[in-house]
Amino acid sequence: MLLLDITIVNVALPAIERALDASFSDLQWVVDAYALGLATCVLTAGALADLFGRKRLFLIGVVLFTIASAACGIANDPLFLIVARGIQGIGGAIMFATALALISQEFHGRERGTAFGIWGATVGGAVAIGPLAGGVLTSWLSWRWIFLVNLPIGVGAVLLSMRQLHESRDPDHSRLDPIGLVTLTVGLFCLILALIEGNRRGWSSELIVALLVVAALMLAAFVASQAVERTSMVDLALFKRPAFLGAQITAFAISSSMFAMFLYLTLYLQNILGLSPLQTGLRFLPLSIVSFVTAPIAGRLSARVPIRLLLGVGLALNALALWLMSGVSASSDWTVLLPGFIVGGIGIGLVNAPLASTAVSTVRQERAGMASGINNTFRQIGIATGIAALGAIFASQVDPRAFAPHPGAAARASFVAGLHDILIVGAIVAACGAVLAAALVRRRDFVASGPQPA
Repeated sequence: MLLLDITIVNVALPAIERALDASFSDLQWVVDAYALGLATCVLTAGALADLFGRKRLFLIGVVLFTIASAACGIANDPLFLIVARGIQGIGGAIMFATALALISQEFHGRERGTAFGIWGATVGGAVAIGPLAGGVLTSWLSWRWIFLVNLPIGVGAVLLSMRQLHESRDPDHSRLDPIGLVTLTVGLFCLILALIEGNRRGWSSELIVALLVVAALMLAAFVASQAVERTSMVDLALFKRPAFLGAQITAFAISSSMFAMFLYLTLYLQNILGLSPLQTGLRFLPLSIVSFVTAPIAGRLSARVPIRLLLGVGLALNALALWLMSGVSASSDWTVLLPGFIVGGIGIGLVNAPLASTAVSTVRQERAGMASGINNTFRQIGIATGIAALGAIFASQVDPRAFAPHPGAAARASFVAGLHDILIVGAIVAACGAVLAAALVRRRDFVASGPQPA
C-alpha cells in the first residue's frame, strides 16, 4: 500500500487536476504532503514502536492509513485532499518505521538476504502495479478509486498482522523527542513551501525569503538538538560509520532523482502526448517489470557481492537512464523514453533490496528501528525535496498553458525544454550518489546478524 500510493497517484494527477480544478503547485503538494508526513513522523514512530511494541504500532499505522485513504477518496477540493494525504503519510510513517524491524528480528544470516529480497520484490511490485492499476482505476472508474482500493487491502493486512506478527520492543533504547519532531517538521515544511511557491511569488519576495530563513534555522536547530538532547530522535554517532552514511545518501539520491521524476514524466505522457491514464500506465510497464524482476536477484546477490557494488552500479544506471530520457524533444513519441525506462528499472531493482538490508545491518539489532526510520526519512525527504526543487526549475521555463487540454506548439515546446533540464539535473544527482555509495559502503562496517540470546 505504501509504495503503491506513490506510484498509483502519479498516473491520476492530471485527472485530479481537472476534477478538483487543481493548480500545478496543488499537484506537487498531493505527492509532497504524503512524503512530508512520512519523513517527519517516521523517526518518532520508530521510538514509539520501541517503547510500546512494534506489532502494536504497525497495526495502528495500518488502521490510520486506511482511514486516511477513505478521506482521500471522498475529497471535494485540493486542500482537503492534501490534508488527507498528509494524514495518510503519518499512518505510512508508522508502518515504514516498524516493517523492516519486524522483518530483521525474524531472519538472520543468509535468510535475511532472502527476506529483504522478497521485501525488495514487494517494492518492485508496487512500482510495477502502481502505474497500471492507477491507469485502469482512473480510466474505467474514477481517480477516487486509487485511494478507495486501499480499504480492503488495509482490512486484510490488519487481520493477517494480528495472526502472524510477533511482538517486540526495546524500551531501554526508545527516544521520544518532541523538540526534534517540531523543528524537523517546521523546517522541512517551510523549505518545501518555499521551493514550490518561489517561482509564482518571486524568489526575492518577503514571504519566500522568510520561509527559507525559517527553514534554515529550524533544520539547524534540529541538528543541534540531536547533538545535545539525551532523548534525541537521531543518534548522530551512527553517521560516523561510513556505510550507514552511504545508505542515507543512496536513499536520498535515488528518491530525489528517479522517483521524483515520475510526476513530471506522467504529466508529459498525458498533457503533452495526450495519452489516457491507462495508456500512461502501460508505458511505465517496462520500467516496472524490470525493477520487479531485478529486486529479488539483487537481494540474493547481496550475500555474495559487495553491497557497495550493487548500490553504486544501481545509482549509476539510474543516472544513465535519466540521461537517456533527456533526449526527448517536442516531436518525440513516448518510445524515446523506453531505453531509459528499461535501464532505470534495472537500477531501481539493484538498489532497493540491498539498501533496505544495509540500513539495518550497519547497526546493532536493538537499533534496527531507529536505523530503519532514518533511512525511510531520507527516502521521503528525497522525494519531497526532489519534486519541489525539480519543480522550481521546471516551472521557471514552462508556459502555464502547457497544463491545459490540447496545448499549443509553443506551450508544448516550453514543457519539453523544462523536462529536458530537470532530467539532466536528476542524472547528475544520481551520478553523485553512485560515487558516494561506492566509496562509503564498506563491508567492515556491517554488524554480524544472529539470533538474540534468551
